[in-house]
This record gives sequence, structure tokens and C-alpha cells, in this order.
Amino acid sequence: MPPTIDLAVTNDLATDNRVHKMAISLQDMGYAVRLTGRKRRSSPALSPRSYPTRRMRLIFEKGPLFYAEFNIRLLWRLLFSGARIVVANDLDTLPACFVAAKLRRKKLVFDSHEYFTEVPELVKRPKVQAFWKKIERLLVPGVKQAITVCDSIADLYQQEYGVPFRIVRNLPLRTPKVTVAPKKKIDTNEQKVILYQGALNRGRGLEHAIRAMQYTEQAQLWLAGDGDLTAKLQSLVQQLNLGKKVKFLGRIPLHELPGITAQADLGLSIEEDLGLNYRYALPNKLFDYIQQHVPVLVSNLPEMRKVVENYQVGLVLDSHKPHNMARQFEQALYDTDLRNIWLSNLPRAAEELCWECEQPVLYEIFRDLR
Repeated sequence: MPPTIDLAVTNDLATDNRVHKMAISLQDMGYAVRLTGRKRRSSPALSPRSYPTRRMRLIFEKGPLFYAEFNIRLLWRLLFSGARIVVANDLDTLPACFVAAKLRRKKLVFDSHEYFTEVPELVKRPKVQAFWKKIERLLVPGVKQAITVCDSIADLYQQEYGVPFRIVRNLPLRTPKVTVAPKKKIDTNEQKVILYQGALNRGRGLEHAIRAMQYTEQAQLWLAGDGDLTAKLQSLVQQLNLGKKVKFLGRIPLHELPGITAQADLGLSIEEDLGLNYRYALPNKLFDYIQQHVPVLVSNLPEMRKVVENYQVGLVLDSHKPHNMARQFEQALYDTDLRNIWLSNLPRAAEELCWECEQPVLYEIFRDLR
């Protein structure tokens, strides 16, 4: 009977591609994988998966009572699960996973998808930030196997806690460039498409991108995702009378997203420098664009800039000011010489920047845990 691994995450699993890819890779290694998350009132149904999932219905949907309820119920589940290995995805699942590993002598892996204590939602809430920092200081030094998404975040953890973090970037599976059937194409009125895909949350540069559309000709901005700012962004679009230039596509199921991405002429990853987490961000959407051979415009932040400059697949943002951003939108969409360079470089970048190239590190970590 194959050894079992429990993976835990606080989201509803519907759009978490990293955890899904991790589960598939571990299955390929011969593990039996189980994934636990949450189910919100607004959560969509999950597409069929090759491993069992459980989404817990909770009384509380946010705030300290949510995190307390989630970790208490997760701990109870892990104590009696029989799994030999438990994977805590991000700091907010680590308390339950850490305690279960100690009490039941399970092997623990901490997969930090971001520098949690510096996310924008915490930076301006010092008391809440201090609470999570205490959790981090209490638990992370006791972690033996740890993973994160980029060198910069690994260096921060190493300096602060002396714990070595291995790098497994959040890259997409290598897939051929999608050819979208005409009936599945979104009507663009023959305009260029600027795409942002991901959470519509604070610090993603989305208000600036919407304002920039006032000064961008013959182009549409598509926002594929949902989040805390959705209603505010929709109100801003109405206020600026940009309903014909900005489209809200909502949350797109994982298997449908490449078909949306492939229709874009430019992909955005324009996070603002609102703390160390965003400063060192290496978002998966950047690599999703590249996998579909879509040129990119990224913030002038070290990890993203390094990728774009190394592979020459797009522009680095000069400024979040709407007029400046609009100028770079039009440069990226209409400068034929630049686009020819990017489009010739994207196939090699897509070949190298994929999940298959990250898996050897993952295999090494979990092979040693058998």
C-alpha cells in the first residue's frame, strides 16, 4: 500500500494550481495524496481530480475565528488520518500541521507560497501582523523540510531562522500553445487584449491599470479573477465610463484558463511594492502568460524583472502612473520590432520555465522522506 501524504491549504482548492500540481507530482512518485481545504458559500464545484479532496464547511469565513476554527478542525483530521507525511501550504496551515506532526511523529513539509507576514493585508494591521510573526518565530525554526517560490524569500527565511528553504517555483505544466476555437473566443471588436489573471486584491496595480485605459487606444483590459476589490474596481470602471474597454471575466476554472490567456496580446503582473512579500513576488500568472507565448509587462521588482530581462519577453514597468502605464501598454502592443523579439524568445522561455523543470527538486525532497 503506498504511503499517504496529507496536503492542507486554507483556500477552496478551485483555482490553486500550485497545490494541484504538487498533488499530481506526488502521485507520480507513488504516494497516495489527500488534499484538504475549505468550502465557502461562493465556492464553485471542483472539476474531477485523480486524488481525494475534502473541503470543510466552516462557521466563520474570515478573521481570527476562521483561522482558529480551520486549524482546530484540520488538527483533529490530521491526528487520525494515518498519513506519514503532512504538507502545510503557507503559514496559516502550519499550526495544525506542526502539532499533528509532533504528536503523531509525522514528517512535516512547509511549503511557503509567499512571505506571509508581509502580505499587503497585514502590513497596515500591525497587531495582526505581530500575531502571525509570533506564530512564524515559534514554528518555522522547528521545520526540517521547507520549500518556497523564489531565492529572495528563501534568503529572508534563512537569515531570520537559519532554516534552509529549497526553491520550487510556481511554474505551469509545459503545454503547447492553445489554439482557441472561434466559438470560444471572446469578442474584442478587433481590439488588442491586455490581460490580468489572478486575485483582484489590494496591491495588484489594478486601479492604475483601469485608469490607464482612459489613455490607451484600440485595446481592452480583461480582468480574469475575483477578490476583495472586485466591487470597488467595477465601481471605478462605471465612474470612468470604461465599460466598453474593461471586462470582468470572473473566476475561470483551471482547465479553461489557458484558453483565455492565449487570446491576450499582453499579460500584466504589475504588483505594487507594498511590503517584502510583493517586493520579492514571482507570481504564477507571469509564467502562465509565457507558457501561452504572451508578451508581458511586469513591475520593476527584482524577481520578476530578472525573468523578463533574462529571457527578453516583455517590458518592465517604469511607473504605476496611469499616463506612463498607458504609454507602455501601447509600446508593448504596437512596437512591431520589440514584439518580434519577444515572440521569437517566448518559445524557449516556455520550454524552460515549466513545472517539469522544477519537479527534480520536489522529487529529491520527498524521496528522502520515504
